[in-house]
Amino acid sequence: MVLRIAALALFTFAPPALAQHEVPDDEVYSPRVSGASEEGQQAITGTIVSAGFRVELFAAEPHLANPVVFAIDPKLRFFVAETFRLHAGVTDMRSHMNWLHDELACRTVEDRVAMMRKHEGARFDERYAVEHERIKLVWDEDGDGVADTSTVYADGFANPADGIAAGVLPLGEDVYYACIPDLWVLRDEDGDGVADRRKSLHTGWGVHIALLGHDMHGLMRGPDGRLYWSIGDRGFHVEHEGKTFAHPHAGAVLRSELDGSNLEVFATGLRNPQELCFDDHGNLWTGDNNSDGGDRARWTYVLEGAEIGWRHAFQYVGFPNSRGPWNAEKVWHPPHAGQPAYTVPPVANFSDGPSGLAYYPGTGFGPDWRGHFFLCDFRGGPSNSGVHAFRVEAKGAGFELVDPKRFVWNCLPTDVDFGPDGNLYYSDWVNGWGMTGKGRIYRVTTDEYADERTELRQIFADGMQGREAAQLRRLLGHGNQRVRLEAQWELAERGEHALLLEAATDPQANALARLHGLWGLGHLLRVDGREAARVVRELLSLHDDPDLEVRAQLYKLLGDLRWLDAVPLALRALEDDSARVRSFAAQALGQMGDARAFGPLVDLLASNDDQDPWLRHAAVWALVSLGDGDRIAGLSQHEHPAVRRGAVVALRRLAHPGLARFVADADRSVVAEAARAIYDAPVPEAMTDLAMLLPSITPGDEHYLARRALLANRYLG
Repeated sequence: MVLRIAALALFTFAPPALAQHEVPDDEVYSPRVSGASEEGQQAITGTIVSAGFRVELFAAEPHLANPVVFAIDPKLRFFVAETFRLHAGVTDMRSHMNWLHDELACRTVEDRVAMMRKHEGARFDERYAVEHERIKLVWDEDGDGVADTSTVYADGFANPADGIAAGVLPLGEDVYYACIPDLWVLRDEDGDGVADRRKSLHTGWGVHIALLGHDMHGLMRGPDGRLYWSIGDRGFHVEHEGKTFAHPHAGAVLRSELDGSNLEVFATGLRNPQELCFDDHGNLWTGDNNSDGGDRARWTYVLEGAEIGWRHAFQYVGFPNSRGPWNAEKVWHPPHAGQPAYTVPPVANFSDGPSGLAYYPGTGFGPDWRGHFFLCDFRGGPSNSGVHAFRVEAKGAGFELVDPKRFVWNCLPTDVDFGPDGNLYYSDWVNGWGMTGKGRIYRVTTDEYADERTELRQIFADGMQGREAAQLRRLLGHGNQRVRLEAQWELAERGEHALLLEAATDPQANALARLHGLWGLGHLLRVDGREAARVVRELLSLHDDPDLEVRAQLYKLLGDLRWLDAVPLALRALEDDSARVRSFAAQALGQMGDARAFGPLVDLLASNDDQDPWLRHAAVWALVSLGDGDRIAGLSQHEHPAVRRGAVVALRRLAHPGLARFVADADRSVVAEAARAIYDAPVPEAMTDLAMLLPSITPGDEHYLARRALLANRYLG
């Protein structure tokens, strides 16, 4: 019961909610919402859907309006994040270009609000403190398949610092809500469909104005039991548990425990990753928007510790090349020769306006859809927008995108998700980029596989808490990902080490059940390590398991636990036949922090020879985690260029002055990488060495090398 008790403590010991975010009892917020009509039903006639499926209207105005994102609880209730502050409390920097220098100077939310107040003067409060963001709770009371009941679950989010609410996630009795500058947790304690309590888990999200919609979003629970979310390039400066988390100029993926503790920056350098999802093997994915500057949107495998390469200021660069190094150095392209080594490239350039995202959980639509992702493509009008479906296949330590198709088209979806009834639902903005006061939720279903959907609905109606542990153990092998996860989390919360260990180590068990056993154990041992020694001793026997995914997830677990006794096995795994296993073992060695890993990690960089960017990232991130900058700098004399290039990337992450040793490298690609690192990070101690590089620039050098050498001279005066 460890985790459930911790979750309840959120409110038992929580301080009062922030007063400026509460609506007084005598004040009722009534935004403009269109009345009921037949428009939502009529729009279905123009919608194109994959063969064998049909689209049905589930909910429409006035039950919801301006839906940014939604989430469905096990009771088939829809929590819809509605916006009424779009251009009416939240602005777009492109409308205030005379503020740009002040905007770029912002480092905290307080800086942003002070800047806006300075420029707006007496108009500030009426422009930014009137309209609210809110959550609507929508459901089908009479069971006829059409929503007939709704409540305002929470509103009052009208502080001048507040952004567009873009993330909502019901978990048990709690509802998590992302509305810059806070990550909230809300609770309806009396069951009337209205939240009675609210608490900010963290604040400080949204340093910049940036572009509309580049807010905090993507809330979901990971297979490891943690809370994950994303933020666009509005950036953040969050002070929490005595630490400062500051990435003011880039989007990121973050995670914490459900109570907000142990906050971590998972990956950085994203532009606007609006949604996240995990696939069957625990890989984290997002679609990231383009900047309308000649670049393309990206389908991205989000690795822990990854740097993707986008910076907020690139948005405003138009000369001499649009978006600066983002375009000039092809940072946004899929893997290719000559690409900057400090970034983890996307798997593919795909879609134009990626927004909502879901992964097919495995049942309800039949086996042909297993492994498919469903990605909303929002382009401002229904005629060229809809929901894509596609899969990925393994490619080295990463993936490639395959089999793309349009699943639903001629609609304007903001979000998509699978319900506990096995159907797919999507929210429809209706038309345009501005608020219409309208909004719909559509269901996509099929006449086939009705038995699967009926069984699924019953499982969620019954819940997990009343089930015997042995029954939960069997559900770890269920065909539906959401069922497996719910069973796994329940076993972990009950402290069922033995059953989770049995699932993980049983070679005859369902392959996915074994992974859920591992994830459940990792989750349990992270929050309650009393059985760790015994459990890990049993798990170590999996180091040579014939299932490569079991081997990979074993090292992921051992790294997360920082289990030092596993270092010898992880070192052996650096020579595994599978690139995926090698990458997870490398990252685990970095987390374990054992200096014995340094040489083998260097050898991994050499053998990879820059061929697999995901494997290179794993080795580099591990070296960074070891933290020995001086030893990494000593690699300037290594014979292999791929090792020297990897060393430069590691030193960049450490902002280490040893980068100066690489500006005279015999390989000009290593020199270019060093120039990027020294100027972009920046590393002032190495700036003179970069500046002195200018006389050696030749016509064969890439222009960005010359530019950074010039700028280093300017930097030094």
